[in-house]
Amino acid sequence: MKAWFFTEDAYPQLPDQDTYRSIRVNLPSKHYDPEIGADNYHQFLDMWLMAEELGLEIMLNEHHQTATCVVPSVPIIAGILARETKTARILILGNPLSNLPRPTRTAEEMAMIDVISRGRLECGFVRGVPYESAPANVLPYRGTERMWEAHDLIIKAWTSHDGPFNFEGRWFHARQVNVWPRPYQQPHPPIWVTIGSAGTARPVAEHEYVGAVFLAGYPGIRAIFDGYRDRYLARHGNEAPLDRLAYCALIYVADDEAEAKAGGERLLWYMTSNKVPVEYSNPPGYHAPAVAAKIAQGGIGGAGLPLRPTLDNQMARGNVFCGTPDQVFEQIKAFYEYSGGFGNLLIMGQAGHLTFAQTRRSMTLFSTEVYPRLKELTASYNGDAMKATRAALPHRDAVDLGTFGLEFAR
Repeated sequence: MKAWFFTEDAYPQLPDQDTYRSIRVNLPSKHYDPEIGADNYHQFLDMWLMAEELGLEIMLNEHHQTATCVVPSVPIIAGILARETKTARILILGNPLSNLPRPTRTAEEMAMIDVISRGRLECGFVRGVPYESAPANVLPYRGTERMWEAHDLIIKAWTSHDGPFNFEGRWFHARQVNVWPRPYQQPHPPIWVTIGSAGTARPVAEHEYVGAVFLAGYPGIRAIFDGYRDRYLARHGNEAPLDRLAYCALIYVADDEAEAKAGGERLLWYMTSNKVPVEYSNPPGYHAPAVAAKIAQGGIGGAGLPLRPTLDNQMARGNVFCGTPDQVFEQIKAFYEYSGGFGNLLIMGQAGHLTFAQTRRSMTLFSTEVYPRLKELTASYNGDAMKATRAALPHRDAVDLGTFGLEFAR
């Protein structure tokens, strides 16, 4: 298993939530203090350098017009880290292709980062969250189609080395495409794509890309991973390797349970701060009709985030792993076995007001006392045995998530 450290570069120094309607899209920038922001950026860069020091890989992303992630251009952060780091893989997850006007620009930027890092880039593509359709001035409808068409143009730009070509698609048109520099890794950097259902997992499996799942928890992970595995087997004739699947969760490790719960509550700011009105979380055409209706009725939050999260509930769902090193290992192991296995763990290890010192202690405990055991777990992976284990476990849709997993795993 590979573990990737992740923080969204939030700006949590905000007034009380009751004083504004949305943390995304229309929160006035008067609430942003550039001096505090500069301190924040340097702290986050130090955290990623710390992650490399601890033997972790690095994950980055971007968002727009929000205090939850003040990285509007992930290539800038990735470019800095490509030069400052030496060994860590740098995963961008991801480039919001549906919202970007020029896929050829993305191809150029990613190739440059790959060259600067001497081939350490892992390039992720995402559709983009619903909140950002309006700021990007794009229609939410058929965003997945736009993402895959942009992907096709980028792949062709990376792999064409004999001079310019033209591209005529439904959504994108490009003239005289001739990307300089070309990628360091040939034919191109490894590609990741986020997946949120069995349907979205299938084309990712067809391409043999890494499928990454964010916060699906026990209720959703089996269907998504099985959709990927089934399509991979049908298309390629063999089981999907573990390293083709990834899961992202919030993780906090501490020396004792009380400290772990306190840190976990701070980490949960990532969810509890996500105050967004329905017109931004559910723009017409972004979600499938059934999902859009459920969001409109108040059943779920936009982009998969819960409406009223608590630490206990999110631990029960498998979205947060929190406790002592032994407890966190057992929690991840239980989720790993239930899901059928995955080879990449994406760690949101910092959010909100969690300090550098708290983050470093948590990630140090993870790296020294949890990570080696996870590597042993995946090294002993046996597909047939894992299927039998998974078959013997009750499906969590049929289990009361209000009681399952509320106690720290022991």
